[in-house]
Amino acid sequence: MYCSGSDFVEMYVGRGAARVRRTFEKAAKLSPCIVFIDELDALGKKRNPDLDNIMGRGANDEQEQTLNQLLACMDGLDSTNGVCVLAATNRKSVLDSALTRPGRFDRIVTVPLPDAKGREAILRVHASKLPGFQEGKGVDPTRPGSLGVGNVIDLSAVASVLPGLCGAELEFIVNEAAIRAVRRVSAMLRQGVDASSIKSPQVNAEDFEGSVANYYESRGNKQGKVNIPKIMDGVFGGK
Repeated sequence: MYCSGSDFVEMYVGRGAARVRRTFEKAAKLSPCIVFIDELDALGKKRNPDLDNIMGRGANDEQEQTLNQLLACMDGLDSTNGVCVLAATNRKSVLDSALTRPGRFDRIVTVPLPDAKGREAILRVHASKLPGFQEGKGVDPTRPGSLGVGNVIDLSAVASVLPGLCGAELEFIVNEAAIRAVRRVSAMLRQGVDASSIKSPQVNAEDFEGSVANYYESRGNKQGKVNIPKIMDGVFGGK
């Protein structure tokens, strides 16, 4: 059973706690069942007793009641009721310490960003869904920053110029390449090319090169200077 921590965030006192109870009651009926809470930090932030002093008594009640209900529901689980609770967060430091006590979330597994092989595999998952996608090894030595030859894309080369990216960012790279292929066909139609002579959009190496270049350019605009892999020299401004 999937749920997001933000699903339990409510404005009115008691509603978030009620949602937590209903979730665990449903899980018990579905037993054996795994409850997966994404973005746990939205639900399980550290309790702040000083908030009442700043904003008035009761300002923190809804968050505390919701968190306390989650703790109570987890304390009521045992190995015989067939309900297991897993959660994910990228902000472990903000979690309330009560959540990580023995019997609750007492096993913490760190999932690092994918390495080059992992990035290549993730790219392949998404790229393989594109119509007519072709994968191969090798790049065009005559073009700086080449990530393939013609319609054949070298995903290992693509992965090598995208260090530190997560799965969602890699999916964005593939989607952007697909959009560029569609734009290319659309431009041909606007120029009066007979539609019957045009094949369906197929991504090529230049689409991926442009997608990667666009990613780094957009990051540079948002975050200032970024470390652009050497292989991409010459791509910027040309796509």
